[in-house]
Amino acid sequence: MTPACPRPALAALASLMLGACASVSHHVSTTPPVTASPPPAAAAANEPVAQYVPDRDVDEVARMRSSAPPAAATIENGHSFDADDDRLGMAGFVRIGHGVYHGSESFVRKAIDQHAAEAGAERVIVYPPAAMLESAANEPGADAWGATYYVRYRLAFGATFRDLREDERTNLGGKGGVEIGSVMGGTPAARANLMAGDYVIAIDNRAIADKAAFAAELRANAGRSITLTTVRNGETSQRIVRLGEAPAAGGTRPEEPARR
Repeated sequence: MTPACPRPALAALASLMLGACASVSHHVSTTPPVTASPPPAAAAANEPVAQYVPDRDVDEVARMRSSAPPAAATIENGHSFDADDDRLGMAGFVRIGHGVYHGSESFVRKAIDQHAAEAGAERVIVYPPAAMLESAANEPGADAWGATYYVRYRLAFGATFRDLREDERTNLGGKGGVEIGSVMGGTPAARANLMAGDYVIAIDNRAIADKAAFAAELRANAGRSITLTTVRNGETSQRIVRLGEAPAAGGTRPEEPARR
């Protein structure tokens, strides 16, 4: 869980771009972040500035990405940093870097294209000055362009999950466990034929108390094969899941318990 930043989302993004609040994203590494220096004084004189700051180690990105870098990243304008970050996180994307830019739109777009290619980003969310100013008018750098860069990681598990309700526990004979929510295609969970609505009640014949215990087991067994005891439509079965490697720090949104 990353510390909250006491600013509106876009104000926080403006500060993030300037290194003042480096822990806004759900996908920021828990290792000491690389922080950006304030834009050079020349920016005040309308000199163009293009500054990219990595949020993830390049070796981790190369090892954990789910596919080779694209010929060109998909670039879109953003409006809400938190909403955009959550949306991409739920699709398996991890923020690998961010940038701050001053200059004409053509200069900024060209610089973002270059940074995306150099970082091997698959998705880039661009925040024009108007979006930054909407919530961050009094923040330093709010008149700048901002950009966040993402890569889809190979997910260690690839499904959301939640605690059981009391009626579900009763139906399962008082057992603990979790219910599987969304399952992302091409992930270990999908390859093991897990489906939304499945109940997982044990890992390697060890009972699961709740979602926290299940998440801890997934982290502890990253990169290994585990056997899940599942219940689907009243039928109990066992499914072998070959978990992927976990990122060096932090986690992506689809690996977190579903909240509902």
